[in-house]
Amino acid sequence: MTSKKVRCSACRTTASVPDITMAFQPIIDIETGAVHAYEALVRPVGGGTAYDVLSQISDDNRYAFDQACRVKAITLAARLEMQAILSINFLPNAVYQPAACLQKTFEAARHAHFPVNRLMFEVTENEPARDVGHLQSIFKEYRSHGMITAIDDFGAGHSGLNMLADFQPHVIKIDMALTRAINSDAVRYEIVGAIIGLCQKLGISVVAEGVETVAEAVTLRDLGVRLLQGYLFAKPAVEQLPGVAASVVDAILAAHEQRLICAGDSVAAGSAAAADHPPAAAANA
Repeated sequence: MTSKKVRCSACRTTASVPDITMAFQPIIDIETGAVHAYEALVRPVGGGTAYDVLSQISDDNRYAFDQACRVKAITLAARLEMQAILSINFLPNAVYQPAACLQKTFEAARHAHFPVNRLMFEVTENEPARDVGHLQSIFKEYRSHGMITAIDDFGAGHSGLNMLADFQPHVIKIDMALTRAINSDAVRYEIVGAIIGLCQKLGISVVAEGVETVAEAVTLRDLGVRLLQGYLFAKPAVEQLPGVAASVVDAILAAHEQRLICAGDSVAAGSAAAADHPPAAAANA
């Protein structure tokens, strides 16, 4: 963690922002059943939705809002004694000079005694960055301090594979538009499978978002995804760290194991049939 003081003009802004708090939603490691991370999701104080807050954000208060979200998320995570990774969404166009704009993040982490290597920053595809070089510099700065980088809503925004080609984060979060009903949608199944295969080759971890049914979770696990997030496990809880019912995890693992057994039986049956009926060329040799 650095103590170097770097400032830019935006750091001195006095723009007002809405009163905010954070709701937390878990990201589950389905193999262990443990919470891998919690995503911090902005909410207005007193109740309401994220839209109620975001609709009040403009270019005038974007920087102040981004900074307020970071500080609030870190402060609450520490107060709730979070032991998992804390995932925070950031607005790339609110980060002017990465080294300078991280100062409040460091200060909040120091004050709360929250390790910076357990901070993950997600950039969404839904807000295009000013330019690729700017976003690359932000990710480089995060990485240099041991923070985790992620692309959120992958497959649903402006850049898609172009963003991935320009820089490779630690984590990609596949958007719910691709994971929804993946167990019964052959096209989505192939698309998500291709994304997962690509990420495996690039050394990028995958989180599947928007998981709502056991069938979706089992299919995603079959495809090789360990990290899952969605209402199936827990809804976001304001200023709380929701747990996950062990019965849900057990049901997913049991169904996945049964599929592996059935797949193994099918392979064995196919091998036996091939042995009983050798190819004509071999039989006539």
